[in-house]
Amino acid sequence: MTQAAILDIDGTLVDTNYQHALAWYRAFVAHGVLLPVWKIHRHIGMGGDQIVSALAGDEVESERGDDIRDSEKNEYQRLIDEVRPFEGARALIEDLKTRELTVVLASSAKEGEVDHYLDLLDARELADSWTTSADVENTKPDPDLVLAALDSAGTRDAVMVGDTTWDVQAAKRAGIETIAVMSGGFGADELQAEGAALIVDSVKELRERLDESPLAR
Repeated sequence: MTQAAILDIDGTLVDTNYQHALAWYRAFVAHGVLLPVWKIHRHIGMGGDQIVSALAGDEVESERGDDIRDSEKNEYQRLIDEVRPFEGARALIEDLKTRELTVVLASSAKEGEVDHYLDLLDARELADSWTTSADVENTKPDPDLVLAALDSAGTRDAVMVGDTTWDVQAAKRAGIETIAVMSGGFGADELQAEGAALIVDSVKELRERLDESPLAR
């Protein structure tokens, strides 16, 4: 029986991916690196400690990586008030708690951002626990975030809910299945190729299909 649900926050429960893509675009431009926004978007969900080298190469990471990350943080803060929860996000947590599952909200964002999302979701008294950047050394697609969430849940019998290929990869490396929501902008074929156990269009659809999902086992 599945005992816990590990719910990715950014891009899965709250609609942040395109704000992050724009923030990274502006941050790169501010430091002399011009990248197409679509290419940046393809890497959203990968941790900030890895995204600079993945997009711009090791030399840019070595010379300007920290400055680009600082700029991205500042640019994102200008956009964070535009972020909204996806329809049914809080209700999904309620559904899972009704099924007596431990619910851990997983994020490698800074504590201030996670606090903002918890307030948007009104989830502080609902979720069992959550993670922040302080809980991980290496971000997705490395498994650290998922492993930290599993430690918090107190079980390895869990299922991840995420929105990107990076979520699926991290969960696979941590030894658990992923339900993939297409809100991250990745195609169903890409998510399936990475090994997603179930692919749904939205959080709302996942709620409707919980009984046939890995979370019902």
